[in-house]
Amino acid sequence: MLGAGTIAQAIARHAIRLGHEVVLSNSRGPDSLAPLVKDLGALASAATPAEAAAADLVVLAVGWPQIPDVAARLPRLDGTVVIDATNQFASPPPQLRIADLGDLTGSEYVASLLPGARVVKAFNSLFARYIAPDPRHAAGRQVLFLAGDDADAKNTVIGLTSAFGFAPVDLGSLREGGRLIQLGGPLSGLHVLKQD
Repeated sequence: MLGAGTIAQAIARHAIRLGHEVVLSNSRGPDSLAPLVKDLGALASAATPAEAAAADLVVLAVGWPQIPDVAARLPRLDGTVVIDATNQFASPPPQLRIADLGDLTGSEYVASLLPGARVVKAFNSLFARYIAPDPRHAAGRQVLFLAGDDADAKNTVIGLTSAFGFAPVDLGSLREGGRLIQLGGPLSGLHVLKQD
């Protein structure tokens, strides 16, 4: 986990529930995460961002303005699946401003900062309060939209999030699919259930 806020914690709890080891990191250092690690239990630990990025799968869940600095401090992530859970908030509410990336989607920009990584956009279109609980409901499973340019990476994320209980929906590439779920896209903030 690159980041240890509400989104990262929600995803971490799902992973731990399935028996996965989770390594959390933030900009303040591993010691600042001791209370959270204790709360998460034996499968959780804290490390530097560079150490956390050595995991089999990495979740990027930091504030948009911090992404370039975080990316610059990481080793090359050749072949690593990176779930990009970020949104391009140049400034957060109440003075909400969306970063102007020209023709790029948010995840295309993120991918450009992480050469070699296999970036999959996911979790960014859901509020944390919809990610944290069990995604299985009496009426169906919480839909999780995702997008990416690497089919195998998407399949890895689909398998993991299906095991969490979500109903993943592949929207295609980072360009086309990413545009649908990034800030201002028609599926951003859309919380829906898939009937089983």
